[in-house]
Amino acid sequence: MEANELLRKVRKIEIRTKALSHQIFAGEYHSAFKGRGMTFSEVREYQWGDDVRNMEWNVTARLRTPYIKVYEEERELTVVLLLDMSRSGLFGSRQRTKRELIAEIAAVLSFSAIINNDKVGAIFFSSKVEKFIPPKKGRSHLLHIIREILEFEPQNDGTDLSEALRYLTNAIKKKCTAFVLSDMLDVDSGGQPRYEDALKVAVNRHDLGVIQVYDPRERTIPAVGLIHVKDAETGADGWINSDSRNVREAYSGWFTRMNAATEKMLRRYQIDTVSISTDEDYAKGLMTFFHRR
Repeated sequence: MEANELLRKVRKIEIRTKALSHQIFAGEYHSAFKGRGMTFSEVREYQWGDDVRNMEWNVTARLRTPYIKVYEEERELTVVLLLDMSRSGLFGSRQRTKRELIAEIAAVLSFSAIINNDKVGAIFFSSKVEKFIPPKKGRSHLLHIIREILEFEPQNDGTDLSEALRYLTNAIKKKCTAFVLSDMLDVDSGGQPRYEDALKVAVNRHDLGVIQVYDPRERTIPAVGLIHVKDAETGADGWINSDSRNVREAYSGWFTRMNAATEKMLRRYQIDTVSISTDEDYAKGLMTFFHRR
């Protein structure tokens, strides 16, 4: 991608997503994602109804008047974006590609985090973890992440969510809020998710959410005769007769079963999730995602 074109795309995303973050999502983000815990704020005199478990006994003994410790919520979070950079993200039949949709959603989440003074980091993955950007604060750091998403070229083929989740578990020691932004097309031959073991570990360490992006054309095949198709990740290609009702039903049935298996597994581990299409306004989907928390 040419430098000028890249800068224009980054600027366009910044203008749109920054406005959304300020006007819509900042409050939703603040209420949906709480801090790591309670941190000491001050000592004050005991008042009727205060929790006696918070008594400050040293000060009480010295001043001969009951005092308690006051705590406040520790608001600062570490937000980590797990970004699917596999080549299937380059597909898009409507307004944008899946990769472009991931970039915009990542920008909204990042601007919302920065408004709340949180750190943001990113893990770029395909079948391997391709790049790790450690969590930091600031607009320039955020714009660096967006530029990387738009121009990133994966060095490996395929998708392996297990690799990304294991890297998250190992790289981020303290509890963080992590978002998986992916089409979630990582299943075995039977349509079952291949990353359950890694997910089980990660969800016990971190506050995990999944934002699944998809394109409507992926879910059904139109009846338009003989079609040449190619797998963007493996390079395998072939011809299919889309006029065949059996072919169309077999494909849509497989996709439905695969999605159902993924949703069932995410529910089992109580992971908040939302699916957002490349042809819809993602603001509504993100609002739904925040309200579920």
